[in-house]
Amino acid sequence: MSIYVQLISSFAMLSVLAVGGGTAVLPEMQTLLAQQFGISHEQFIHIYSIGQLAPGPNMLMILLIGYQIAGFIGAGLVLLSFFLPSSILCLSVGRLWDRFGESPWRRTLQSALEPISIGLMSSGVYAVAKASIISPASAALALITFYLILKTKINPVFLILGSGVLCAVMSAYV
Repeated sequence: MSIYVQLISSFAMLSVLAVGGGTAVLPEMQTLLAQQFGISHEQFIHIYSIGQLAPGPNMLMILLIGYQIAGFIGAGLVLLSFFLPSSILCLSVGRLWDRFGESPWRRTLQSALEPISIGLMSSGVYAVAKASIISPASAALALITFYLILKTKINPVFLILGSGVLCAVMSAYV
């Protein structure tokens, strides 16, 4: 199978599975990239971190993945195959959703999807944390960063950059 067909089919499938947002498919994306395209967990974490720093939706990180696997064509194919199916699905379901108004069926379905979305997003956070917390120092850094995000109004971009610099300095001396 062509690398382009693999990219399109893989990211289109992830697109449809992204209930609650792109974070929901991070564990599956990480596994898929490792098995089919040879992207290590460490490379995935680096790409994910860059996606968090870039302005706009953090799932634009998939452009970097597509580029790393198949150059500019791969980046374009991944972009379209990840965002187009879910966009079409959301548009279609959104129009249908409005027709149901405040029916009991709609409220029941919405109530059922909320914990599923939260669970999927939590699994994405867990997958990223599991791959990036590799030592007591990185665990301490993650906890400190988490605390600062919750208790201060410091821009998370600065916390991510600061953590990266601190980690680089720490690894230079270890």
